[in-house]
Amino acid sequence: MFGDPKYHFQRVEGAVIGFAVADALGVPVEFSSREERRLDPVYEMRSGGTHGQPAGTWSDDTSMTLCMIHSLIEKGIDYDDQMLRFVDWMINGNYTANGEVFDIGGTTQHAINNYRHGKPVLKCGDPDEDACGNGSLMRIMPLAIYLQSRYDKLSFDDFCADIIHKASDCTHASRRCEMACGIYTSVIIAMCCCGYLPSAVQSGIFYGLKYYQDHPDYKDLYDEFESLSSIAQWPESKIKSGGYVVNTLQAALWCLLTTEGYADCVLKAVNLGRDTDTTAAVAGALAGMHYGANTIPKDWIESLAKYEEIKALSKRFAYACMESHES
Repeated sequence: MFGDPKYHFQRVEGAVIGFAVADALGVPVEFSSREERRLDPVYEMRSGGTHGQPAGTWSDDTSMTLCMIHSLIEKGIDYDDQMLRFVDWMINGNYTANGEVFDIGGTTQHAINNYRHGKPVLKCGDPDEDACGNGSLMRIMPLAIYLQSRYDKLSFDDFCADIIHKASDCTHASRRCEMACGIYTSVIIAMCCCGYLPSAVQSGIFYGLKYYQDHPDYKDLYDEFESLSSIAQWPESKIKSGGYVVNTLQAALWCLLTTEGYADCVLKAVNLGRDTDTTAAVAGALAGMHYGANTIPKDWIESLAKYEEIKALSKRFAYACMESHES
């Protein structure tokens, strides 16, 4: 495995807990406008709100991410196993904060039902370029960490792209969703290999864009993603925070690069409004990975549903990532 194991464990714990905490911060104000957030900004865990949940309750974002982590620990890269866990979550309420599935995207639900009805796993996701929600981006972080750690990846390549694209295709098979997941993975790989945050993120964006610019199946989408190269210089007015996958990736990276700590990053994401839980979770995984779980406010962690279980799972996942891929 690349790098010091101590930092590997810190990165994994920070990413997983940072993701779940940020998700829970965003749940009560999901779908609210940016103007509403300016008038009533989020600065702590809340109860009630959009979904009427207790404070610290996380959404489908964390549920599907936990499905991915359990699958990677127990089966490695196995798309059928991942989808079986998504089915278990959607139908039985497993992998949830409190036994209730209260938030699920239409594209994701349709794909899971396709699988339940016998469709091959890699044909379940909608390939339509109009079906470009952030439902695969929000759950791809564990797989990105797994690829980097278990296969000693220093940059995004064909091997990574093939696996990441197939994982996205299970629910979201559009090329934009594949490309967003790929660039996010490239950023995670770079952050694992470089300690200075701005340089790592820019390097990840650069190598991710270079891969797709040279790939004949994605060259026509390059201009839409090329904006990520200057995302840190964008004014807030240019940042959109709805469910469109490109906008979620832009907003998450913008929040990460224009703040200097975990709490500032995720609160900035939540207070953009609209898809508050997913924007914050995607940003929070990166912020937690860089700044560490010990920088997350104690009262947020204490409010987080199933915190001890998630922390223990992150440790098991970190070990699984360290196992030799030759074993």
